[in-house]
Amino acid sequence: MIEPGLTGGRVDGIGVYTGALLRNLPQAGCDVKPYSFPRLRGAAGDITVGRPLARSFAGASLLDLALAAPRLHMPADIFHVTDYRVVRMDCPVVATLHDALPIKYPEWCNPRFRAAKNWLQVKAARKADHVIALSHFAVDELVECFGADPRRISVVPCGVDEEWLSPPDPEAVAATLAANGLRPGYFLFVGTLQPRKNIERVLDAWLALPAEVRRERQLVIVGAPGARSEQLARRLQAAAANGENVAWLSGLASAAALREVYAGAGVFVFPSLYEGFGIPVVEAFASGVPVVASNASSLPEVSQGAALEVDPFDTGAIADAMLALVRDDALRARCIAAGRRRAEQLTWRHTARLTADVYRAVLKN
Repeated sequence: MIEPGLTGGRVDGIGVYTGALLRNLPQAGCDVKPYSFPRLRGAAGDITVGRPLARSFAGASLLDLALAAPRLHMPADIFHVTDYRVVRMDCPVVATLHDALPIKYPEWCNPRFRAAKNWLQVKAARKADHVIALSHFAVDELVECFGADPRRISVVPCGVDEEWLSPPDPEAVAATLAANGLRPGYFLFVGTLQPRKNIERVLDAWLALPAEVRRERQLVIVGAPGARSEQLARRLQAAAANGENVAWLSGLASAAALREVYAGAGVFVFPSLYEGFGIPVVEAFASGVPVVASNASSLPEVSQGAALEVDPFDTGAIADAMLALVRDDALRARCIAAGRRRAEQLTWRHTARLTADVYRAVLKN
């Protein structure tokens, strides 16, 4: 049973992760029933995925403060929370905690309710019977910042659907690119616009490329505006308005369209400053696109040498790696082949099997 985190309209990384588990856990032998927390003053019909829980998260959290209060009843063997909203239940609770960003780097996050969310995440790490981290890097962060017990943490990496390992229909790719004003071979970034994603330096690196490369290869940014992204959004809009070969797609019609945009890319650029995992890197690997990735946080662990790793603070190094992957055919071929091998190891089916193993271990104890 999963608290989906898919009810906020825009599906983010947590939503992608949760949706993948919902699709793949049944194949791992789990009978899955999705639930979502209702809003405090919302109606039951506001829930768009699964069934509403008996109480809102706020209401259940307030009751948690009273030690004698009964635990929330769940008709389940185990309950899996795929974000930080953990409350005491009368069955074991597994929580996936994606990173410790708001505590480690508060300057990169939305200040609204930040203190309350940090407190809730610390509580989540301690209330859950077991915690799933998405990388070994994230384990260290959860222990340091949340006080999580490392003996109660399992690492389960993210992945991609296996259909990504086969190229999409070329006509569908051409149609999606045409609909969004894209020409094949572009430099691509995918992710919510946030300071930690380092998109300002991606833009600076692209602007530092030779003029003939910029004329030939667009810079394409796919991602909705996030916290503290106002200045970046203005820069992207101004670049396009001033005739620069830059396209910002703040939303795509479907997951299929996103896959088709990956398929049309020439180089994927992801020099993020901080990631608990970094799903877009694996999506690019599976799509046969060579990757420039940061040498920081979890990304070297995820790519395992299949990407060109760069210092994310060094704009010149980012630009050099971008240029190398369009000019050096042998290097490009090596990165594509290595990325393919790595993507084959990181599928959502594999994630689901490892997650089911965690459930069984928790129930055995």
